[in-house]
Amino acid sequence: MIDDGSDLPRPTSGLTMFHEAVAAGSGRPLIRYFDGVLTMRDVDRHSDALAHHLIGQGFSSGDRLAILTQNSPAFVIALVAAWKAGGIAVPLNPMNTRRETAFALVDTGARALVCLDELYAAGAQSVIADGDTDVRTVVLTSIGDWAAKTDPAPGSLPALPWSGPVRGADPGRDDPALLLYTSGTTGVPKAAVVTHGNLTAGAELFRRWTTIGSDDEILGITPLFHVTGIVGHVALALRVGAPLILAHRFDPPVLVRALREHRPAFVIGVISAIVALAEEADGPDDFRSVKWLATGGAPVSADTAARVAERTGTELSIVYGLTETTSPAIATPVGRLGPIDRESGALSIGMPVAATRCRILDDSGEPVGPGVIGEVEIAGPQVSPGYWQDGSIVGGPGDGALRTGDIGFRDTDGWVFLIDRRKDMITTAGYKVWPREVEEVLYRHPAIAEAAVVGVPDDTRGEVVSAFIAFESGATATVTDIEEFAAAQLAAYKRPRSITVLPALPKTATGKVLRRRLRG
Repeated sequence: MIDDGSDLPRPTSGLTMFHEAVAAGSGRPLIRYFDGVLTMRDVDRHSDALAHHLIGQGFSSGDRLAILTQNSPAFVIALVAAWKAGGIAVPLNPMNTRRETAFALVDTGARALVCLDELYAAGAQSVIADGDTDVRTVVLTSIGDWAAKTDPAPGSLPALPWSGPVRGADPGRDDPALLLYTSGTTGVPKAAVVTHGNLTAGAELFRRWTTIGSDDEILGITPLFHVTGIVGHVALALRVGAPLILAHRFDPPVLVRALREHRPAFVIGVISAIVALAEEADGPDDFRSVKWLATGGAPVSADTAARVAERTGTELSIVYGLTETTSPAIATPVGRLGPIDRESGALSIGMPVAATRCRILDDSGEPVGPGVIGEVEIAGPQVSPGYWQDGSIVGGPGDGALRTGDIGFRDTDGWVFLIDRRKDMITTAGYKVWPREVEEVLYRHPAIAEAAVVGVPDDTRGEVVSAFIAFESGATATVTDIEEFAAAQLAAYKRPRSITVLPALPKTATGKVLRRRLRG
């Protein structure tokens, strides 16, 4: 039965959600970070101290606070402090180059920055020294802050004194809570405006989908600057009052030790991260506490999902969403994979989550019926109203319809399948080829660990299919083996005209393959 979300709580604000979590249990742990633990009260006080400091430095309502850290307590504290000070948080990718950091600070007009000291020294400091940004306040943090009982550096985030609660107006549901940059896999990143209503709706949709409660713990393996990290880790932890386990950055041995020590119930990450955890672990016993093992952010092949289930003893669930949908939009039932499309080999990404509508549209924007391929459209309370200083992307704040650019179809039972991104379609000698179909075939070869297919210009055919692959460790296959394998399963026009073997495919920080880099 489809959940229409008719009893979904009215979206409020991220700050209200935080205050409710504190009121429900101020002494409960909110963050576990190596040997350190921060309670709800600890995060409340540290975010008060930072908000007071920002306001004292001239930060005012509507100003932007950039956050440039790894997965640490500083990120959560800065996020809440931005809201307490009446501002908007701007999470930045710690893998950004100096140029990319400068672009984001200028683009958002950030007035303040909370920054990991090593990232500040590596580039952010010189960006601000150039004088091209509006940043006037910088607060530093380090990897060791809150990891154990140590004295903080003077002037750093943990050293800011608490002088009482911040007394300010609670943001409204339509006020911006975050500016989240899209992953930039195909061009210049844009910052999606995530309202407080979007954020709290996304957290509630995750809660309802998982049925997670305050006694369950969340393992934070996704970068917190990413929409899944923000919603599926931080916001979900605040929504249910559950502890969030952080480990600075993605390190499989460290995170497997966290699995054994803390026994989390919920793990969600890009499929490459899930596979890395599964391969690092000793087997299903390491995952015995995990009730919900989920992946999103990148395509998943049926063979990969099967390997994960075998290694972990837990069926993989799939969550589909975008930065512009504040993460969850479509998902498979917990602990259950969807069907596989016989023609393309694609694994279903599930059905719409509560209060969410999914339609498949033709080129004229009209809905199509089951089995017909078209563009996926999403509408619901989690959909962003638009991009920062770049106009609306939907019909209205939080409840308009987003045309995703993803191509797929629904079957007669309502299962949704993705075929590919519209912009990635290859036209060769007049034939249309969806890279995803070719990739699904390549993934069936036991020697292939990663595969990506792109179109490259060709004087005769317009474009030809080109494949890039990475072999499993110890694989002995050759390019000729792969060519013969593909030829047996693909029509001639779909077969890769070239196959390039790489040590690993280039990816974003969240595991999406950078197709533009493969195209050259």
